[in-house]
Amino acid sequence: MSDRVALVVGAGGPLGRSVAVKMVGAGFTVAGVDRNADGLSELPDGVRQVPGDATDPGDATDPAVAKTVVDRVAAEVGPPEVLVNTIGMYGIGDALSATPDQLRQMMDVNVGPALWLTQAVAPYMKERGSGSITFVSSRWAAEPYAGVAAYSLSKAALSHLVRVLDLELRPQGIRVNAVAPQLIDTPVNRSFLPEEVMAHATSPEGIAELIVLLAGDDGAPVSGAVLPAYGF
Repeated sequence: MSDRVALVVGAGGPLGRSVAVKMVGAGFTVAGVDRNADGLSELPDGVRQVPGDATDPGDATDPAVAKTVVDRVAAEVGPPEVLVNTIGMYGIGDALSATPDQLRQMMDVNVGPALWLTQAVAPYMKERGSGSITFVSSRWAAEPYAGVAAYSLSKAALSHLVRVLDLELRPQGIRVNAVAPQLIDTPVNRSFLPEEVMAHATSPEGIAELIVLLAGDDGAPVSGAVLPAYGF
């Protein structure tokens, strides 16, 4: 086991599992966090599984939950050198039909955990003088797209958070980046999107490769970037 620890939040989902596996391949000891115990059980033995409610939409908005998870990993596995947050929520709805609850939920789930997890992990990274944090944004954060107003607004806020955190944390040696997929090939997306749309989806493994590139040593020159990962 390496003394370089990577914390992957949302590791029970298709993208998070792919990231966890590839971080192990990159030489990290990986702690995978998710409320989805079945999803975590699909991770290889080399990943330390941390089940719980940390990625439940009702709890991910709570800074105390994020701190508890990060402190537990730091105590039981080691202080995280890398944080990858794959928590996210998708929602359909145009701007004129958006409700306060819809907007609040999208912001709470797509932006909140990124900020709260960063607040929790940054002290450990500052102490070691280095660290890497990577989030998952969206193409629709940068380009207008009709019918996903609350979702795209929340992802735009996440992309802006990347740039704010870069300015605030880079002087302490902490890099902050994101990847921005258009559509990921997951069972959930296949359950409601037509086949002709899914034909253009990018595999979780492909997105995970980019995340590991940004998070690991090969991404050392890069900080404050939102990397397009739109596929074809």
